[in-house]
Amino acid sequence: MGRTVAKTYAWVAGLLMYTLAANAQSVDKIPLPGHMEQGYPRLYITQQEKKALEKTIKREAWAQEVLKGIHNRIDEHVERHINDPEWMVSRLMMYWKTKATKVYINGIYYSHADGEAPVPTVRFTGSRDYTTNYAMPDLEDILPYMDDERGLYLRNKTKAGNPLEWVEPSKTGGIIHRHNQKIMGLARDAAFVYWLENDASFAKFAFDIFDTYMTGMYYRDEPIDLLNGHIQTLVGLECFQVIHENTLVYASELYDFLHRYIEKNHPEKIKIYDATIKKWNDQIIKNGVPQNNWNLHQAKIILKAAMVLRDNAFYDDKKGREYYIDYILNVTSARQWSLTKFMDYGYDKNNGVWAECPGYSFGVTGDLTHFINDFDNTFDHNILPYMPVMKKAVKVLPQYLFPNGQTVAFGDSYYGGLKMEAISDMIRTAQKNKDKELEKEFTEMYRLFAPEEVKTSNSNRKPKADISSFFASKPVELNAKYGKGDIKDYITQTFNAPNVSWHVQRMGTGKHGMMVSLNGSLGNHMHANGINLELYGKGFVQGADPGKGAGYLQPIYLEYYSQFPAHNTVMVDGVSSYTEMLSYHAFDLMGEYPKSGQKEGFYPNITYSDVYFLEPETRSDQSRLVSIVKTGAETGYYIDVFRSKKQRKGDKFHDYYYHNLGQGMKVMDAAGNPLELTPSEEMGFAGGHLYALDYMWDKKAARYEEDYQVEWKIDFPDEKEDVFMNLWMKGTEGREVFAIKSPPNKAFKGDHGLPYEVDKAPYLTLAARQHGPAWEKPFVAVYEPFTSSEGKSIEKISSFDDENGNPEFVGLNIIHKSGREDVVFSSANHNRVHYKDMATDATYTLVAYEKNGDWVVFVGNGKEVRANGYTIRASDIGNMVLEHKNGELLLHNEVPVTVGRNNSEKKFSAGALRKIVLE
Repeated sequence: MGRTVAKTYAWVAGLLMYTLAANAQSVDKIPLPGHMEQGYPRLYITQQEKKALEKTIKREAWAQEVLKGIHNRIDEHVERHINDPEWMVSRLMMYWKTKATKVYINGIYYSHADGEAPVPTVRFTGSRDYTTNYAMPDLEDILPYMDDERGLYLRNKTKAGNPLEWVEPSKTGGIIHRHNQKIMGLARDAAFVYWLENDASFAKFAFDIFDTYMTGMYYRDEPIDLLNGHIQTLVGLECFQVIHENTLVYASELYDFLHRYIEKNHPEKIKIYDATIKKWNDQIIKNGVPQNNWNLHQAKIILKAAMVLRDNAFYDDKKGREYYIDYILNVTSARQWSLTKFMDYGYDKNNGVWAECPGYSFGVTGDLTHFINDFDNTFDHNILPYMPVMKKAVKVLPQYLFPNGQTVAFGDSYYGGLKMEAISDMIRTAQKNKDKELEKEFTEMYRLFAPEEVKTSNSNRKPKADISSFFASKPVELNAKYGKGDIKDYITQTFNAPNVSWHVQRMGTGKHGMMVSLNGSLGNHMHANGINLELYGKGFVQGADPGKGAGYLQPIYLEYYSQFPAHNTVMVDGVSSYTEMLSYHAFDLMGEYPKSGQKEGFYPNITYSDVYFLEPETRSDQSRLVSIVKTGAETGYYIDVFRSKKQRKGDKFHDYYYHNLGQGMKVMDAAGNPLELTPSEEMGFAGGHLYALDYMWDKKAARYEEDYQVEWKIDFPDEKEDVFMNLWMKGTEGREVFAIKSPPNKAFKGDHGLPYEVDKAPYLTLAARQHGPAWEKPFVAVYEPFTSSEGKSIEKISSFDDENGNPEFVGLNIIHKSGREDVVFSSANHNRVHYKDMATDATYTLVAYEKNGDWVVFVGNGKEVRANGYTIRASDIGNMVLEHKNGELLLHNEVPVTVGRNNSEKKFSAGALRKIVLE
């Protein structure tokens, strides 16, 4: 009887969970929490929970260290404040004398302020561009009540001794608001210590700073852009971008801990403080950018501020806590979208990829999972069921990984390991809501991808001396009964993300793994890079993206790092460009093998992608076919065929750029003899070309129409093996080769394992120039990574033409030291081409012969091929592989085919890789 009841209960519970999940995915509105704490504090902890925190501090050494660190940071200021209450307050950046209410800006720069309030008001920051030659002095060196017509008295970082001097605000970057945030952070810490220890001197210190700042902000208006430009839609009350209004977060945290003190000692002030918070929140809602990471950053600030307000009923305009929480969850206005619309716009529901460059995509997904976790902990309200795409968004993150564990870094991104916070947040949410299935799913993922140092250091890590350490999530505790996941469930040989125009091919992991990543320019924080390539080899992302290089408003970012010549791409006539940052220039995926996301049933040693891109500046057709060919456990190579031509003809030249890591680069002929290059000024701005070309230097060139090769060396010290990349380039009429030094690669941070300062050394660059169109004379390259201990596996490469004279065809013959021979066919049309006893009409064909008699015929986007005495015919264009191995035939065909040999034919329906017999 008991078992029957238990089974019935389990069935009903399961049905209920399914119904809730189904409803959650169909309901547009996220419900508000059913209960909200009425007392203060409430953001991170309640008054009722104070004793538990006191016990933790008493018992736990780490908590004692955190509290000690906070005291070390603020005690001297609090003690000084007892006898000199003006010292710290006077160091806030305010309009102390002028008491200005109106601020005027000239685009991204501060202009002036006017109007007069009854109290000092908050000074607006200097510029949207944070790059500045000046620095705020130490607190003791700051002029008190600084409000002078000469500007700010700051240290000049460019002069010896960093002397203090007057500087106009527009040249000070973000110094002003960041300084105020620093002081408000000290006041926030003091408010917490007062609440915890009930020492009124800490309350007085916190209150005087808070009151001065918030009352001053109460009288401040929204800045006015004299240019009436785009910046008017971005400005906050303290700085040029509402996403950086972090003083409001500090102020809200301070207000939360100090609220009971204010109620008792200054109740008349609450109306002003609440009005200031609401005005500030309204400004953040009014301005900003809804379609990218800004929307979430704005929502995080709004939520913190909203949570310290009282309920709607307390305010005449009914805009209290519920109003703002509901706004960020469910209301859409011009520049602040609801959370649901924001996710619908940015996430690909099919694969979970966020529509920004990788670095920002990781940030958004991590912020959202933390938002869900934080919201649940604060309100005991799980909103994950109303955000169903989040499971895919977290599970897709490993698709960004190179074989060495670093993530791809196109656009404004950096190379680094997979961040685990989003995965651990999903585990925490599952554990809190007793969702065993979800917990199992993400525990297995965490165990698979968490670096050993993360697994072992969580319990040993030393928390920061910050109040957040008392309330932040504890190290995730993994359920021992859930093991490690299977990497095939997270990483596939090909992966396509059309919402960011990104395609990846890969094989294997670790040092001998291989991977190539292609991206166009679709989404936010993207560069003008055409069909850009990142290339992996022997443990390193050797053909790496350059990073953003500098601030987004700096000339070197706008003119070089975000432009074509900084990337591994092809530029037309020296002028290819288009809008960077938010860009709408995607490539079309014309073919791939295997299919994106396919986990099994394919031939594992060859992948390819074929993409088309319309270069808009010159209206040029561009096509790039890239393939990985794995020839052994530790050997393999890449094929790159890049075609480019102007639609309206009149092509001057097409430049193929490739940058590779290393301290040395050699340009040689096919036999390995150095090519004689001479200094050249041909590749520069002069002549009406991009400014980017003038950031490159030490340019040397030679007209050379034969095959040649380029070798890059990452030179390790002592006896450690060196790492190389060898590029073989097919020669052709009208070809010129350049060796160039480019600005440093800025995409690597921290310990990247490289033996030199990548971010300071020149990025060694090959440029191959084709005079005239590069469609019938494409750039044809074979890349082979290798090490000094292994050496190259390829012995010789040569090219051949179609015996029928197809002008849009190129063929390669690749001889390996192992005795293997590869014959490669690449065609820009589907005309039938012939070479010896082989024929094909495919975009890409590779016929490989092993020394032991095994062979493979790989067909990418074709209908007919003849090789090794076999014919394969299909009624539709598609991918086909026929392999002869150990005396058996294996076939993978994505379309129905007929396979024939010696007057015998047999039809096969589309199917995964399997043994076949012809009889």
